[in-house]
Amino acid sequence: MLQLVMRRVAWYFDFVSPFSYLCLARLDELPNDVELDYRPVLFAGLLDHFGQKGPAEIDAKRRWTYRWCQWSAERLGLPVRFPATPPFKPPHHLRLAIRAPREPAAVKRIFETLWTTGDEPGDPQAYAELARELGVDAQAVAAPEVKHALRENTERAANAGVFGVPSFEADG
Repeated sequence: MLQLVMRRVAWYFDFVSPFSYLCLARLDELPNDVELDYRPVLFAGLLDHFGQKGPAEIDAKRRWTYRWCQWSAERLGLPVRFPATPPFKPPHHLRLAIRAPREPAAVKRIFETLWTTGDEPGDPQAYAELARELGVDAQAVAAPEVKHALRENTERAANAGVFGVPSFEADG
């Protein structure tokens, strides 16, 4: 009997990135021998590390990015409604993903909440409701170990040469 050897692949993402949302929809296209390690990172931290500006900071690039992502989502049959105030500050949602059980399902639910509703990502009541739905105490995401995990993920990504999201790291 042939035994499948699983390969661990890190998937670096940030909820602020519409490209990460589009990538999430295609993760099932990865080969069967890939086991994903979901690693939320702070895209702004990567930009800072490499001295770059993000697409949202350059007006023409932001408009192009949103148009391209809208077009791509339509091509994939993927629902998309941009957040009410893009770009938004994602640290709470990233830490929620770190704290949530059932990581892939939680990550998917957070992306859907941010990229299919057109709602305000910074709405504290909606955030508390999402945290409750995911089985997380909304205050627990502020715990030092959760903040440290996000910082560590971002540093690990930068040290691996990751300068944007989404990114994969396979076999070093």
